[in-house]
This record gives sequence, structure tokens and C-alpha cells, in this order.
Amino acid sequence: MDFAFLSQTMLTLLAALPMTLALFVLSVFFGGLGALVIVWMRVGGNPVLSGFAKAYIFVFRGSPLLIQMFLVFYGLGQFGFIRYGFLWPLLREPFVCAVLSLALCTAGYSAEIFRGGIRAVSPKEIEAARSIGMSGFLLVRRVIAPIAFRHALPAYSTEIVLMMKSTALASLVTVWEVTGVAQRLISHTYRTMEVFLCAAIIYLALNFIILQALGLLEHRLSRHRRAVPQALKA
Repeated sequence: MDFAFLSQTMLTLLAALPMTLALFVLSVFFGGLGALVIVWMRVGGNPVLSGFAKAYIFVFRGSPLLIQMFLVFYGLGQFGFIRYGFLWPLLREPFVCAVLSLALCTAGYSAEIFRGGIRAVSPKEIEAARSIGMSGFLLVRRVIAPIAFRHALPAYSTEIVLMMKSTALASLVTVWEVTGVAQRLISHTYRTMEVFLCAAIIYLALNFIILQALGLLEHRLSRHRRAVPQALKA
């Protein structure tokens, strides 16, 4: 095995790592915000907003991410009000289109994950909070949101890992992240095995770090479940 080539390839791919991380962080951030809005529409009780949320979730969960990315990248410019609008300088950039398509897709999946977390909150806990005077935003912030997030975190962790792997699709709309640079290297060297092996190691390392961080967060949020009652200690 040519270790000199592997080391040079790894350095070349690592140079594209900031682009991959930027795609990942921005898509998860904006996707998370979008998911909160969608889940609010979904459970808010307004039939019109709830219907829109259901349709949004169905469309973005029911169609391939690759097609969504192509529609955003190639399709938005066909609408005159977008092409001549004030957002066009941003929307014509491949990076922005990639982030937008990734965020829209993960918002649909995350909204259902968050909705499942909300449904896992016990009605007794809500009644107990209301009995001491909590209501509205305070009830959501102090009771519903923390419990719902704790229940949703295992499934949401999987969605976050999937988003890291999905950033590889951005290379198909000319965003040169790790996979895109790997494909360019292969087109010049014709050494597919070595180049993709280096890329796979990078993604494995990134996902390992993400899973470890989320595991620590889940461990910290579940401290009360591991606490031993004083009566059992005695």
C-alpha cells in the first residue's frame, strides 16, 4: 500500500473539512429551527397550520433528498420573482442551495421526532405544573420542552448523524466538500479505493465525535433516572 499517497490524500481531503463542517452545522441549526416551527404548527390545534405541517412533513420525508437538492439548485432560478428578487444573490450560490435543501429536509424528519417527544410527556406532569401556577411559555420552557427533548434525543441523534453523511450529496451541486474533493482526486489519479478509504475514515471520525458528544448530553440529561433513592441506600 502506498502510504505516501494515502497521507497526501488525507491532507488534501482534510483541507475540505471546513466546508463539510459548515454544511453540517448550518443545516442542523436552521433545520432545527424549522422543525420547531413545523412541530408548533402540527400540535398547535389550528387545522390550517396543522394541515400545512402534515403536508410539509409528507413531502420532505417522502421524496429523496437528492431530488430536493436538485430542485432547489436548478429549479429556483426558473421563477421570475426569485430570479429578480433581493434573495437571488444568495440563492444562486451552490453552498446556500445545499444548506437550504439539507435544512428543509431535516426539518421534516426532526419535526416528527420532536412531536414524538412531546407526546411522550406525561399528562400528570403537565397537570402538576399547572397546579402550581405554570402556564403558557413558562410551562413549555420548564416542563414540556426539557422532558420532550430528553425523550427525542436518541432518535434525533440518529438524524444528526444522517445529516453529516448527507453533506456528501452537496458535491453533486458543485460544493467541494470532502466527497467532492475525493471525486476530483479520483478523476485525476484513478485510485478509487485509496481515496474513498481516506474519505470514509474522515466521516467515521466525525460521526464518532458527534455520537460521543450526544451520548454525554443524554447521560447528563438522564442523571435523575440513575439516582438511587435515599430509602434504598439506608
